[in-house]
Amino acid sequence: MSNEYDVIILGGGVAGMTAAVYAARANLDVLLLDENACGGLVNWTKEVENMPSYASIGGMELMERMQKQVESLGVTVEEAVCIDSMDLSGAVKRIEADDETYTAKAVIVATGRKPVPLPVAGDCEQVHYCAICDGAPYIGKRVLIVGGGNSGFDEAIALLDLGVSELTLVEKMDRFFAAQSTQDALAARENASTRHSTEVLSLNGNGKLESVTLRNMETGEESELQCDGVFVFMGQQPGTDAFAEQLRLDEHGYIITDDVMATSLPGVFAAGDVRPKKYRQITTAMADGTIAALEAERFIHTTR
Repeated sequence: MSNEYDVIILGGGVAGMTAAVYAARANLDVLLLDENACGGLVNWTKEVENMPSYASIGGMELMERMQKQVESLGVTVEEAVCIDSMDLSGAVKRIEADDETYTAKAVIVATGRKPVPLPVAGDCEQVHYCAICDGAPYIGKRVLIVGGGNSGFDEAIALLDLGVSELTLVEKMDRFFAAQSTQDALAARENASTRHSTEVLSLNGNGKLESVTLRNMETGEESELQCDGVFVFMGQQPGTDAFAEQLRLDEHGYIITDDVMATSLPGVFAAGDVRPKKYRQITTAMADGTIAALEAERFIHTTR
């Protein structure tokens, strides 16, 4: 099987799979590589209720439908891929992954964002970043949520609905940032409590998490909280480390593009959450992916 393609798309989230659909429908030979499973952060969303044509649909189901469409168009999809190196500077782009060399005339970077890790997490197996993915083992158990934004509160409610016995949510800043209606919904739960101005100092246990040590940022007072699992929602950071020496990034690590998703290298485009942008929604990622694919097609045809 040839490893030569017209377009290689890095990342199988909404932006990447949308780009794959448009590129394939333009009769381009397309390869999509993802270091995990396709779907990106949307896989972690319990219900999507702002996607046109669906009043409500599970995030994982939506991504499964999208991937099925991508594959039906003849796109080669490779998941759980480890990229060893890449050279995007030449007329032919080269990517080394899992002892294979892939080449293409254009590349679309859609590697999205990743959760900001809990600094004291270490290799603790009871620290998680997705309630939908990892919540089931904590039915009837005590959990801690770290992060007072919309994600933290939404996932806290999801865990309570799942059946955790006791839940505490902490936020390092002096206030919570979630929508007030969501804060009110969590406050109405008898087995949930919240603390702002609170940070996690340590995770305690012998081979398995037993408690966490918390510190009040205003008073300095420390306390211990019995806990079976920790779910972290402290924001996200762009998955762009591999491109730092090849593409122009902004001060926060996002790939700088123009209005048509072109990066600092000819034939390399970026789409979705890897770009600096004001709004990060499924629909805006789809728009980015659409534009990137159309521009990649244009680039290929004009450089032949």
